[in-house]
Amino acid sequence: MSITDQRKQELIKEYAINEGDTGSPEVQCAVLTERINNLTEHMKQHHKDFHSRRGLLIMVSRRRHLLSYVKKCDVKRYSDLIAKLKLRK
Repeated sequence: MSITDQRKQELIKEYAINEGDTGSPEVQCAVLTERINNLTEHMKQHHKDFHSRRGLLIMVSRRRHLLSYVKKCDVKRYSDLIAKLKLRK
């Protein structure tokens, strides 16, 4: 369910704006998306795991708020991030 430290570092390198950037909304959305995808796979097998479902909903909400912040600040960054994360079609 959780992501490994190595995978997290790969995501940070890929989505970081500057060197050593771990707190930008792009990096946070990428890490959250990875965690959401892993937890979604878990939920497909364990559909009655309501504690994990609540955590999943909290992560989705947090990502949505981060994405709305990026959209409010810079629409081009938002559209690039959405395309890179493959969130919307």
